[in-house]
Amino acid sequence: MKAEVINPFLESARLVIEQVIQVSPSTGNLGVKEISLIENHIWIQIGMTGQMCGNIVFGIQEQVALRMVSIMMGGYVLTEMDEMGQSAISELGNMISGNASTILSNQGVIVDITPPKVIRSVNITEFAKKKALSIPLTMDGIGELDIQVMIS
Repeated sequence: MKAEVINPFLESARLVIEQVIQVSPSTGNLGVKEISLIENHIWIQIGMTGQMCGNIVFGIQEQVALRMVSIMMGGYVLTEMDEMGQSAISELGNMISGNASTILSNQGVIVDITPPKVIRSVNITEFAKKKALSIPLTMDGIGELDIQVMIS
């Protein structure tokens, strides 16, 4: 997997987070990470087909996701990740991936994305470990969103 495949998702995530969460995230170090089950985590999985195939996964601690959703909902405080919260965090993943697919299209790479799937650690009984190209985005006062790309 080439490291540059993560760039459209990184660029898109920074832009969408700035617009929706109203904070400028800082970028951590790029690396290869084994995706594993982590307690109190949420993953937003988006499939990709076309000239690039695979999955993009956004990993977020549940408390960080709750803070992000609260900001997205105009300051309405959520204490648990209910159906509305899952819908909002899912939409954030959709916005990032949709924008990234537009960036890829402008570069001549034709892709299509699947609707986002929210996966919560509390609902998982089995988890297949996979390796992903990973880069964290840190949002001051909010927490971290981990972009994990598994694309061929």
